[in-house]
Amino acid sequence: MTSPDSGVPRLVIAAPSSGSGKTTVATGLMAALAGRGLAVSPHKVGPDYIDPGYHALATGRVGRNLDAYLCGPELVGPLFLHGARGCDIAVVEGVMGLYDGAAGEGELASTAQVAKLLRAPVVLVVDASSQSRSVAALVHGFVSWDPEVRIGGVIFNKVASDRHEVLLREAVDSVGVPVLGVLRRAAPVDVPSRHLGLVPVAERGSAAVEAVAAMGAQVAAGCDLEALVGLARAAGPLPGGSAPWTTGPVPTLPHARMRSRGGTPIPSRSGKKSPQRVAIAGGPAFTFSYAEHTELLAAAGAEVVTFDPLRDEELPEGTQGLVVGGGFPEVYAAELSANEGLRKSVAELALSGAPVAAECAGLLYLCRDLDGLPMCGVLDASARMSERLTLGYRDAVAVSDSALAGAGTRLRGHEFHRTVVEPGAGAAPAWGMRAPERRVEGFVERGVHASYLHTHWAAEPGVARRFVERCRTS
Repeated sequence: MTSPDSGVPRLVIAAPSSGSGKTTVATGLMAALAGRGLAVSPHKVGPDYIDPGYHALATGRVGRNLDAYLCGPELVGPLFLHGARGCDIAVVEGVMGLYDGAAGEGELASTAQVAKLLRAPVVLVVDASSQSRSVAALVHGFVSWDPEVRIGGVIFNKVASDRHEVLLREAVDSVGVPVLGVLRRAAPVDVPSRHLGLVPVAERGSAAVEAVAAMGAQVAAGCDLEALVGLARAAGPLPGGSAPWTTGPVPTLPHARMRSRGGTPIPSRSGKKSPQRVAIAGGPAFTFSYAEHTELLAAAGAEVVTFDPLRDEELPEGTQGLVVGGGFPEVYAAELSANEGLRKSVAELALSGAPVAAECAGLLYLCRDLDGLPMCGVLDASARMSERLTLGYRDAVAVSDSALAGAGTRLRGHEFHRTVVEPGAGAAPAWGMRAPERRVEGFVERGVHASYLHTHWAAEPGVARRFVERCRTS
């Protein structure tokens, strides 16, 4: 294992564009390296929640996001080191094309920026279907565009034949970039998609396990693992002053802990007061969550318990606060609606004034109805599916004082949905959007904070502390 001070061996898996095969190569490489006995730290550039689930299957470790827009460039290195602590190697999957970032913000939040912040070599995954010699021009362009980005090799994906491979290798010889792998088309590694991208791991069960195993086998057979590990080891130390991210100051007595039904309690630190029980929605309908949120809640003195709104008929006993994150309630609307006991339990907790934080899918679940099916009825609003995709980063400011943030608190977030809530904001809105357009959005009622906006609490650790404190006082 490598200490954080000396620099964790690391690679960034990037591509010229979305759909080139980044997830297949990154997940397959993670699985192949883990299969060799290495402790692999998995990371994803950007706000995506789904790919990290596949990374976790491949490595046995929590998949973590590195988002320079949501958390700021200064936290990319510390969050990376936090996730990679004790690991032999880290694999970072990029987002979109290598140089694509937040719209109108230059390189901000791009894979290229994260690679530079981590001083990590980049492996470019190129979809070679329907081209041969032209790949030389493509690779040359990506190599020369930004001299600070070190492209250490290329992996060709969707190669048709041995002859096709020969032509591709001959083409890039002139560019001076080594070919580190060649992958043929392979149906077993395909992952089904729907309206918001890949189908999450939690919904696929054994099929996801088999797909990840197939990715690992394909990468192990088609890529030079020794060369890839050697490239990762050449990354060197991170920029001076980088230290692992922490959850911040915490009380001292070991009372609180994180629990998951059917799982092993994870010890954490808490204060002299009894821990506050915070329930977090999980299961197939609510899969969008950043690991740091749970860690921050536990560090603030909460006992975090997960529950499945598709199966559990009431909230965990003693729940004092509720977090319902993102996911796919529209896919499971009938099942969620049929679970009347839990809907009633959620409504009673919200009406009691207890703090409730709901993001995107959680917002839909708290509405009066979703596509005509009864939901929790906490909010006097109706939700429905839409043909329009709402997607992008947002610069937001808290409009109303809530369990998450005081009025005037500025946070950056991300929207990603194909649904509409009417009305879009309550009498006390949650957020005022500063960019890309000015508008108010979301609901603050009693202890409820409900909004479409996904946020990363590592950017403002006071969010978790404020939420747990409201659990104590509500």
